[in-house]
Amino acid sequence: GFEKLKKGVNTERYLLPHGKAAVAGDVIKQPELGQTLRAIAKGGPDAFYKGAIAEDMVETLRGAGGLHTLEDFATHNTETTVPIGTMYKDLDVWQCPPNGPGITMLVMLNILSHFDLTKFAPMSVERFHLEAEAARVAYMMREQNIGDPAHVKVDVARILAKEFADEWAGKIRMDRMLDLPKVSPPMNPSTIYISVVDKDRNVCSFINSVAHSWASAIVSNKTGVLLQNRGAGFRIEPGHPNCIAPGKRPLHTIIPALATKGGRAVMPFGVMGGQYQPVGQTRVLTNILDYGCDVQEAIDMPRGLHYENVYQLEDGVPADIVAGLERLGHQTTKIIPPLGGGQAIWIDWEKGTLTGGSDPRKDGCALGY
Repeated sequence: GFEKLKKGVNTERYLLPHGKAAVAGDVIKQPELGQTLRAIAKGGPDAFYKGAIAEDMVETLRGAGGLHTLEDFATHNTETTVPIGTMYKDLDVWQCPPNGPGITMLVMLNILSHFDLTKFAPMSVERFHLEAEAARVAYMMREQNIGDPAHVKVDVARILAKEFADEWAGKIRMDRMLDLPKVSPPMNPSTIYISVVDKDRNVCSFINSVAHSWASAIVSNKTGVLLQNRGAGFRIEPGHPNCIAPGKRPLHTIIPALATKGGRAVMPFGVMGGQYQPVGQTRVLTNILDYGCDVQEAIDMPRGLHYENVYQLEDGVPADIVAGLERLGHQTTKIIPPLGGGQAIWIDWEKGTLTGGSDPRKDGCALGY
């Protein structure tokens, strides 16, 4: 991260006090950013997307070789979308629609619902194998089909249909891996997630990300705004649903989730960690619904991610499970640092209680008040 900030646009000036990385006890002052935030608080979105702040961002980006215009910022609009969902056990699970990748997690749940996970131990070769196979199918589907629905037709109904999951679940074998093409998503960044429930049981499942660490490493000249680099999520393959194009949004990685029952919220939850997120959410949810974990136990349990043909396994996965997966044909590797970071709040309507869990893998905590 230090080298990236040394080489970035304005990043050394804004983010490296005295030309070196900040340490505990250092004070970093960002008066320009403070001024920008005050302007947004006073003037709302227009203060950011139009006028002096937008002009400074465009000037900075064009100076770095970008093609951005004031019109690009001025014509931005925020969408309120209708969530997409599926049922697992007796809960409805909801995700944001494409261009988000939440559909990946829903496909995983649809495939796994064909298998009774309770027949296998929560830490078992069979469970890790089924999770990996469901993920490999779901990620393949996503990378082949999902792009910005304002630019390409994304057949969400077909992908979430019973027939799609039936077909793929029928191909999964317990004694070997499916033969699937290698999937290489464009980017694997990191994220911030917050889950909140208030006294009236209003819930918020909120995720936010500038993509890679320190994002684009471009800070706007006079405003202190660090610019994200989600554009790295595009492909440059003509005809692909996620091919880069003007005015188009890339397929990204961030998925806030919500589980409901009978129209009432039961659990706002999220698992950060780039491409791991659909697998992480699936694991946390199945830990709770199939294995009876509370939210903290569900988040703590060791994890794996089958990514680019390699099963990345955390240190906590026992050696006999690693060996068992290799016998089935999985190429494994130990992953450091750990996979993702989850947060969730379970609402018990009968007891009138809330149970929060926060992942020891990342900064964060569960707080009641």
